[in-house]
Amino acid sequence: MERWLSVDFWRDMLERVVAWALTSGPAVLIVLLLAFVGLKVINVALKRVRKVMVARLKNGGSAIDVEELQKRVDTLLGIVASASRILLWSIVIMLVLREVGLDIAPLIAGAGIVGLAVGFGAQELVRDVISGFFMLLENHIREGDVAIINGTGGLVENVGLRTTVLRDLSGVVHVFQNGKINSLSNMTKDWSAMVFDIGVAYKEETDRVTEVMVRVAKELREDSNFSDKIKEPLEIFGVDSFGDSAVVIKARFKTRPIQQWAVGREYRRRLKKAFDLEGIEIPFPHRTVYWGEGENPLVHLAAKAQAQKSSAS
Repeated sequence: MERWLSVDFWRDMLERVVAWALTSGPAVLIVLLLAFVGLKVINVALKRVRKVMVARLKNGGSAIDVEELQKRVDTLLGIVASASRILLWSIVIMLVLREVGLDIAPLIAGAGIVGLAVGFGAQELVRDVISGFFMLLENHIREGDVAIINGTGGLVENVGLRTTVLRDLSGVVHVFQNGKINSLSNMTKDWSAMVFDIGVAYKEETDRVTEVMVRVAKELREDSNFSDKIKEPLEIFGVDSFGDSAVVIKARFKTRPIQQWAVGREYRRRLKKAFDLEGIEIPFPHRTVYWGEGENPLVHLAAKAQAQKSSAS
């Protein structure tokens, strides 16, 4: 304690700090400056690579929409950006430690041993990374897709090597480990579809109903607000089933990715109006309620008394 409170100790410490600042300080500042410059270069380079990749794929005559290509490129470049930043900061930390005066050779050897031990212990982490790598390589899912993972559906907000993040319609964020994804359903890859089960009354002529459905679908495709969202005309599959109170006609619209719900809601709205104008009945279950009357006790007693009187006479 006396040594720490002495003037000579703090004078010696100050001289050491000043000496380090004059000798190694500029080198550390240069390393940090180069690190920030490197981050800027990585961001600019990835943006330019993204533009070039999208332009080449678009000019190559690919049948996939440009938005789909952008989703895949954004997902892959996001992984490359994360890996580049980790590598850059690792190099910066080692250079700074060397300028401080620490011998980084034992640190590197120790890090290798720790990494080997962690590799044996963190088997789930290794499995997650491998699963995420192949999921990205095989293009199963991209950022911006709507997918169902292990029974939970939502918008894909992030696809990484370790985890995949979904946000459902209620705004709840779901995080899944890639190694524990047992089922994956991509609802918006390349194109989407909205399937309709239209129920009409048994008395209606099904050919007339399908004509009205096709006419409404054609009007919807001619609308400028929906023409770019619909890829193909309405497909009528025909009478699909006989329900308890309705004949079910199945149809399908092929749409651009994530546009199936908007197209489906508008088509149902217009179809309801067309059915009302054409007098086509959309049935609903009916139930008849019978209000029965309970037995009158006075009538029962009178009948019993009359029976007793008759038997006595």
